[in-house]
Amino acid sequence: MWPNRLVVSIFFLFLAIIVGIEADLPQSVPSLSGGNSKKDRQKSEKLPPCRACTVLVSSFREGMKRTARSKHDGGDAAWEEERLGSYKTSELRLVEIQEGVCREIGRGEDQCHQLAEEHEPLIEDWWKSYQNEQPDLQQWLCVEQAKVCCPDGFYGPNCDPCPSCFGNGKCKGNGTRKGNGKCACEEGYAGDNCDSCGPEHYEAFRDAEKLLCSNCHKACAAGGCTGAGPNACRVCRSGWVMDSQRGGCTDIDECITANTCTKQQFCVNNEGSFNCLECDKSCDGCDGDGPDMCQKCADGYELRDGMCTDISKEVPANTNESDPEEEPDQEEEEQPVNDEL
Repeated sequence: MWPNRLVVSIFFLFLAIIVGIEADLPQSVPSLSGGNSKKDRQKSEKLPPCRACTVLVSSFREGMKRTARSKHDGGDAAWEEERLGSYKTSELRLVEIQEGVCREIGRGEDQCHQLAEEHEPLIEDWWKSYQNEQPDLQQWLCVEQAKVCCPDGFYGPNCDPCPSCFGNGKCKGNGTRKGNGKCACEEGYAGDNCDSCGPEHYEAFRDAEKLLCSNCHKACAAGGCTGAGPNACRVCRSGWVMDSQRGGCTDIDECITANTCTKQQFCVNNEGSFNCLECDKSCDGCDGDGPDMCQKCADGYELRDGMCTDISKEVPANTNESDPEEEPDQEEEEQPVNDEL
Protein backbone atom coordinates (compact mmCIF):
# COMPACT_ATOMS: atom_id res chain seq x y z
CA MET A 1 0.00 0.00 0.00
CA TRP A 2 2.69 2.50 1.01
CA PRO A 3 4.67 2.27 -2.24
CA ASN A 4 1.49 2.84 -4.27
CA ARG A 5 0.57 5.88 -2.21
CA LEU A 6 4.10 7.23 -2.58
CA VAL A 7 3.97 6.83 -6.36
CA VAL A 8 0.58 8.56 -6.55
CA SER A 9 1.80 11.45 -4.36
CA ILE A 10 4.92 11.94 -6.48
CA PHE A 11 2.78 11.84 -9.64
CA PHE A 12 0.42 14.58 -8.43
CA LEU A 13 3.33 16.67 -7.17
CA PHE A 14 5.02 16.42 -10.57
CA LEU A 15 1.73 17.32 -12.30
CA ALA A 16 1.26 20.37 -10.07
CA ILE A 17 4.76 21.59 -10.88
CA ILE A 18 4.11 21.27 -14.64
CA VAL A 19 0.78 23.10 -14.38
CA GLY A 20 2.41 25.87 -12.37
CA ILE A 21 5.16 26.33 -14.94
CA GLU A 22 2.65 26.45 -17.82
CA ALA A 23 0.53 28.96 -15.90
CA ASP A 24 3.52 31.24 -15.47
CA LEU A 25 4.64 31.16 -19.10
CA PRO A 26 2.06 33.61 -20.61
CA GLN A 27 2.91 36.24 -17.99
CA SER A 28 6.68 35.90 -18.34
CA VAL A 29 6.99 35.88 -22.14
CA PRO A 30 5.53 39.37 -22.83
CA SER A 31 7.56 40.92 -20.03
CA LEU A 32 10.76 39.50 -21.51
CA SER A 33 9.99 40.47 -25.10
CA GLY A 34 8.41 43.87 -24.46
CA GLY A 35 7.67 43.99 -28.16
CA ASN A 36 4.27 45.61 -27.85
CA SER A 37 5.32 48.78 -26.02
CA LYS A 38 5.04 52.18 -27.72
CA LYS A 39 8.76 52.77 -27.30
CA ASP A 40 9.63 49.50 -29.07
CA ARG A 41 7.22 50.26 -31.90
CA GLN A 42 8.86 53.64 -32.40
CA LYS A 43 12.35 52.11 -32.35
CA SER A 44 11.44 49.61 -35.04
CA GLU A 45 9.58 52.13 -37.20
CA LYS A 46 10.82 52.29 -40.78
CA LEU A 47 11.66 55.80 -42.01
CA PRO A 48 12.00 56.95 -45.66
CA PRO A 49 15.61 56.74 -46.91
CA CYS A 50 16.38 60.47 -46.82
CA ARG A 51 14.74 60.92 -43.42
CA ALA A 52 16.68 57.96 -42.00
CA CYS A 53 19.99 59.37 -43.25
CA THR A 54 19.10 62.79 -41.84
CA VAL A 55 18.38 61.24 -38.43
CA LEU A 56 21.76 59.50 -38.48
CA VAL A 57 23.56 62.76 -39.34
CA SER A 58 21.66 64.65 -36.63
CA SER A 59 22.66 62.04 -34.05
CA PHE A 60 26.29 62.21 -35.19
CA ARG A 61 26.25 66.01 -34.89
CA GLU A 62 24.92 65.72 -31.34
CA GLY A 63 27.88 63.46 -30.60
CA MET A 64 30.22 66.14 -31.98
CA LYS A 65 28.65 68.72 -29.67
CA ARG A 66 28.91 66.34 -26.73
CA THR A 67 32.64 65.78 -27.29
CA ALA A 68 33.52 69.32 -28.35
CA ARG A 69 35.21 70.16 -25.04
CA SER A 70 36.87 66.77 -24.52
CA LYS A 71 40.61 66.11 -24.86
CA HIS A 72 43.20 63.33 -24.72
CA ASP A 73 43.64 61.58 -21.38
CA GLY A 74 46.64 62.83 -19.43
CA GLY A 75 47.89 66.07 -17.96
CA ASP A 76 50.15 67.62 -20.59
CA ALA A 77 47.76 68.86 -23.28
CA ALA A 78 50.52 70.46 -25.40
CA TRP A 79 52.58 67.26 -25.44
CA GLU A 80 49.50 65.20 -26.29
CA GLU A 81 48.59 67.53 -29.17
CA GLU A 82 52.16 67.28 -30.51
CA ARG A 83 52.57 63.52 -30.19
CA LEU A 84 49.01 62.28 -30.70
CA GLY A 85 47.60 64.98 -32.91
CA SER A 86 44.57 67.20 -32.32
CA TYR A 87 41.79 65.54 -30.34
CA LYS A 88 39.28 67.53 -32.43
CA THR A 89 39.97 65.37 -35.49
CA SER A 90 41.36 62.31 -33.73
CA GLU A 91 40.21 58.75 -34.20
CA LEU A 92 39.62 58.56 -30.45
CA ARG A 93 36.96 61.26 -30.65
CA LEU A 94 35.38 59.54 -33.67
CA VAL A 95 35.10 56.29 -31.69
CA GLU A 96 33.51 58.13 -28.76
CA ILE A 97 30.95 59.74 -31.09
CA GLN A 98 30.14 56.45 -32.82
CA GLU A 99 29.62 54.68 -29.49
CA GLY A 100 26.77 57.06 -28.65
CA VAL A 101 25.26 57.51 -32.11
CA CYS A 102 21.56 56.61 -32.63
CA ARG A 103 20.90 56.11 -28.91
CA GLU A 104 17.56 57.20 -27.49
CA ILE A 105 16.40 58.93 -30.67
CA GLY A 106 12.96 57.33 -30.63
CA ARG A 107 11.49 56.76 -34.09
CA GLY A 108 13.69 54.74 -36.41
CA GLU A 109 16.39 53.92 -33.83
CA ASP A 110 16.91 50.36 -35.10
CA GLN A 111 17.15 51.59 -38.67
CA CYS A 112 19.61 54.29 -37.58
CA HIS A 113 21.93 51.71 -36.00
CA GLN A 114 21.78 49.61 -39.16
CA LEU A 115 22.50 52.65 -41.32
CA ALA A 116 25.40 53.72 -39.08
CA GLU A 117 27.01 50.31 -39.50
CA GLU A 118 26.41 50.35 -43.25
CA HIS A 119 27.87 53.85 -43.71
CA GLU A 120 30.69 53.51 -41.17
CA PRO A 121 33.45 53.49 -43.86
CA LEU A 122 32.00 56.63 -45.49
CA ILE A 123 31.71 58.46 -42.17
CA GLU A 124 35.32 57.54 -41.28
CA ASP A 125 36.45 58.76 -44.70
CA TRP A 126 34.67 62.10 -44.17
CA TRP A 127 36.10 62.40 -40.66
CA LYS A 128 39.68 61.89 -41.79
CA SER A 129 39.71 63.59 -45.17
CA TYR A 130 36.74 65.88 -45.83
CA GLN A 131 35.31 67.42 -42.67
CA ASN A 132 37.39 70.59 -43.01
CA GLU A 133 36.72 71.27 -46.69
CA GLN A 134 33.13 69.87 -46.63
CA PRO A 135 31.86 70.42 -43.09
CA ASP A 136 28.22 69.72 -44.03
CA LEU A 137 27.96 65.98 -43.32
CA GLN A 138 24.33 65.93 -44.46
CA GLN A 139 25.30 67.19 -47.91
CA TRP A 140 28.38 64.99 -48.18
CA LEU A 141 26.86 61.73 -46.92
CA CYS A 142 23.14 61.82 -47.71
CA VAL A 143 23.24 63.82 -50.96
CA GLU A 144 26.60 63.11 -52.60
CA GLN A 145 27.60 59.64 -51.35
CA ALA A 146 24.48 57.69 -50.32
CA LYS A 147 22.36 59.60 -52.87
CA VAL A 148 19.14 59.33 -50.85
CA CYS A 149 18.56 63.10 -50.44
CA CYS A 150 18.66 66.20 -52.64
CA PRO A 151 19.58 69.75 -51.66
CA ASP A 152 16.71 71.97 -50.55
CA GLY A 153 14.76 73.17 -53.60
CA PHE A 154 15.44 70.02 -55.63
CA TYR A 155 13.62 66.68 -55.95
CA GLY A 156 13.62 63.27 -57.62
CA PRO A 157 16.25 60.74 -58.73
CA ASN A 158 18.24 63.40 -60.62
CA CYS A 159 17.67 66.22 -58.08
CA ASP A 160 15.75 68.38 -60.55
CA PRO A 161 14.87 71.94 -59.46
CA CYS A 162 11.49 72.43 -57.78
CA PRO A 163 8.96 74.96 -59.10
CA SER A 164 8.55 78.17 -57.10
CA CYS A 165 4.89 77.42 -56.20
CA PHE A 166 4.61 81.23 -56.11
CA GLY A 167 5.54 81.07 -52.43
CA ASN A 168 2.15 79.57 -51.60
CA GLY A 169 2.91 75.85 -51.58
CA LYS A 170 5.56 73.15 -51.28
CA CYS A 171 7.26 71.08 -53.94
CA LYS A 172 6.35 67.38 -53.59
CA GLY A 173 9.57 65.49 -52.90
CA ASN A 174 11.60 68.60 -52.01
CA GLY A 175 14.99 67.58 -50.59
CA THR A 176 14.53 63.88 -51.39
CA ARG A 177 15.04 61.50 -54.31
CA LYS A 178 11.26 60.93 -54.36
CA GLY A 179 8.20 62.93 -55.43
CA ASN A 180 6.97 64.37 -58.70
CA GLY A 181 7.92 68.01 -58.14
CA LYS A 182 4.33 69.27 -58.37
CA CYS A 183 3.10 71.99 -56.03
CA ALA A 184 1.06 71.11 -52.97
CA CYS A 185 -0.77 74.42 -52.45
CA GLU A 186 -1.57 75.91 -49.08
CA GLU A 187 -5.21 76.44 -48.11
CA GLY A 188 -6.82 79.18 -50.18
CA TYR A 189 -4.54 78.75 -53.21
CA ALA A 190 -4.93 76.76 -56.42
CA GLY A 191 -3.33 76.17 -59.84
CA ASP A 192 -0.31 74.15 -60.96
CA ASN A 193 2.01 76.79 -59.49
CA CYS A 194 -0.33 77.95 -56.68
CA ASP A 195 -0.75 81.21 -58.59
CA SER A 196 -4.53 81.59 -58.25
CA CYS A 197 -7.02 81.79 -55.38
CA GLY A 198 -8.99 78.77 -54.24
CA PRO A 199 -12.74 78.47 -53.52
CA GLU A 200 -14.20 81.00 -51.06
CA HIS A 201 -11.07 83.16 -51.31
CA TYR A 202 -10.38 86.37 -53.20
CA GLU A 203 -7.24 88.04 -54.54
CA ALA A 204 -6.12 90.61 -51.95
CA PHE A 205 -2.69 91.35 -53.46
CA ARG A 206 -0.62 90.37 -56.49
CA ASP A 207 2.62 91.42 -58.09
CA ALA A 208 5.13 89.68 -60.35
CA GLU A 209 6.40 87.38 -57.60
CA LYS A 210 3.75 87.24 -54.90
CA LEU A 211 0.04 86.46 -54.57
CA LEU A 212 -2.00 86.94 -51.40
CA CYS A 213 -5.45 85.35 -51.16
CA SER A 214 -7.84 86.11 -48.28
CA ASN A 215 -10.99 84.39 -46.99
CA CYS A 216 -14.34 85.59 -48.24
CA HIS A 217 -16.64 87.04 -45.59
CA LYS A 218 -18.45 84.42 -43.53
CA ALA A 219 -21.73 85.54 -45.12
CA CYS A 220 -20.60 84.11 -48.45
CA ALA A 221 -21.49 80.55 -49.43
CA ALA A 222 -19.67 78.18 -51.80
CA GLY A 223 -20.12 80.56 -54.73
CA GLY A 224 -17.28 82.66 -53.37
CA CYS A 225 -16.87 86.40 -53.61
CA THR A 226 -15.34 89.23 -55.61
CA GLY A 227 -13.68 91.00 -52.68
CA ALA A 228 -13.85 91.72 -48.96
CA GLY A 229 -17.01 92.09 -46.87
CA PRO A 230 -20.55 90.69 -47.13
CA ASN A 231 -21.40 93.01 -50.04
CA ALA A 232 -18.94 91.13 -52.28
CA CYS A 233 -20.64 87.72 -51.88
CA ARG A 234 -21.95 85.93 -54.95
CA VAL A 235 -24.13 83.55 -52.92
CA CYS A 236 -25.34 83.97 -49.32
CA ARG A 237 -24.86 81.45 -46.55
CA SER A 238 -27.76 80.32 -44.32
CA GLY A 239 -28.67 83.12 -41.90
CA TRP A 240 -28.08 85.77 -44.54
CA VAL A 241 -30.20 87.04 -47.44
CA MET A 242 -29.20 88.65 -50.73
CA ASP A 243 -29.98 92.38 -50.73
CA SER A 244 -31.83 92.98 -53.99
CA GLN A 245 -31.17 96.74 -53.95
CA ARG A 246 -27.59 97.13 -52.69
CA GLY A 247 -26.32 93.65 -53.61
CA GLY A 248 -24.37 91.38 -51.32
CA CYS A 249 -25.63 89.64 -48.21
CA THR A 250 -27.53 91.11 -45.26
CA ASP A 251 -27.85 89.44 -41.90
CA ILE A 252 -31.28 88.04 -41.02
CA ASP A 253 -32.51 89.15 -37.56
CA GLU A 254 -33.86 85.82 -36.31
CA CYS A 255 -35.04 87.48 -33.08
CA ILE A 256 -37.71 89.14 -35.23
CA THR A 257 -38.34 86.56 -37.91
CA ALA A 258 -37.79 83.23 -36.12
CA ASN A 259 -37.54 83.74 -32.36
CA THR A 260 -37.82 80.30 -30.73
CA CYS A 261 -36.68 81.32 -27.23
CA THR A 262 -38.80 80.33 -24.19
CA LYS A 263 -40.58 82.75 -21.87
CA GLN A 264 -37.66 82.69 -19.44
CA GLN A 265 -35.14 83.50 -22.18
CA PHE A 266 -34.35 86.53 -24.33
CA CYS A 267 -33.07 86.53 -27.89
CA VAL A 268 -29.71 87.97 -29.01
CA ASN A 269 -29.10 88.30 -32.75
CA ASN A 270 -25.66 87.38 -34.13
CA GLU A 271 -24.26 87.56 -37.64
CA GLY A 272 -25.86 84.65 -39.45
CA SER A 273 -27.48 83.22 -36.30
CA PHE A 274 -28.95 84.01 -32.86
CA ASN A 275 -28.71 82.87 -29.23
CA CYS A 276 -31.27 82.36 -26.47
CA LEU A 277 -29.95 83.50 -23.08
CA GLU A 278 -31.54 82.94 -19.66
CA CYS A 279 -33.43 85.77 -17.96
CA ASP A 280 -32.28 87.08 -14.59
CA LYS A 281 -33.67 85.02 -11.70
CA SER A 282 -35.65 88.06 -10.52
CA CYS A 283 -37.70 88.05 -13.74
CA ASP A 284 -40.89 86.39 -14.82
CA GLY A 285 -40.20 86.90 -18.52
CA CYS A 286 -37.72 89.49 -19.80
CA ASP A 287 -36.59 91.58 -22.76
CA GLY A 288 -32.87 91.46 -21.95
CA ASP A 289 -30.24 90.72 -19.34
CA GLY A 290 -30.49 91.99 -15.77
CA PRO A 291 -33.17 92.72 -13.14
CA ASP A 292 -34.05 96.00 -14.90
CA MET A 293 -35.17 94.16 -18.08
CA CYS A 294 -37.96 92.09 -16.52
CA GLN A 295 -41.43 92.02 -18.02
CA LYS A 296 -42.76 91.05 -14.58
CA CYS A 297 -41.05 90.34 -11.27
CA ALA A 298 -40.78 86.74 -10.10
CA ASP A 299 -42.23 85.58 -6.78
CA GLY A 300 -40.24 87.02 -3.89
CA TYR A 301 -39.24 90.10 -5.90
CA GLU A 302 -40.79 93.58 -6.10
CA LEU A 303 -40.31 96.40 -8.60
CA ARG A 304 -38.37 99.20 -6.92
CA ASP A 305 -36.69 102.06 -8.79
CA GLY A 306 -37.14 100.21 -12.08
CA MET A 307 -35.53 96.98 -10.85
CA CYS A 308 -36.94 93.73 -9.49
CA THR A 309 -35.58 93.59 -5.93
CA ASP A 310 -35.43 90.60 -3.61
CA ILE A 311 -37.85 91.08 -0.69
CA SER A 312 -37.88 87.49 0.55
CA LYS A 313 -35.52 88.28 3.47
CA GLU A 314 -37.27 91.46 4.62
CA VAL A 315 -39.05 91.21 8.02
CA PRO A 316 -42.71 92.27 7.70
CA ALA A 317 -44.20 94.72 10.24
CA ASN A 318 -46.05 92.91 13.13
CA THR A 319 -49.37 94.70 13.75
CA ASN A 320 -50.38 92.41 16.66
CA GLU A 321 -47.79 93.71 19.11
CA SER A 322 -49.09 96.32 21.54
CA ASP A 323 -47.52 99.73 22.02
CA PRO A 324 -45.40 99.67 25.14
CA GLU A 325 -46.50 103.28 25.84
CA GLU A 326 -50.09 102.10 26.13
CA GLU A 327 -49.31 99.40 28.73
CA PRO A 328 -50.42 100.39 32.24
CA ASP A 329 -47.72 101.19 34.73
CA GLN A 330 -48.16 98.69 37.54
CA GLU A 331 -46.38 100.88 40.03
CA GLU A 332 -48.76 103.79 39.37
CA GLU A 333 -51.95 101.73 39.84
CA GLU A 334 -54.11 102.96 42.73
CA GLN A 335 -53.93 100.83 45.81
CA PRO A 336 -57.30 99.67 47.17
CA VAL A 337 -58.49 101.59 50.30
CA ASN A 338 -58.42 99.55 53.45
CA ASP A 339 -61.74 100.22 55.14
CA GLU A 340 -60.37 98.97 58.44
CA LEU A 341 -58.07 101.95 58.57
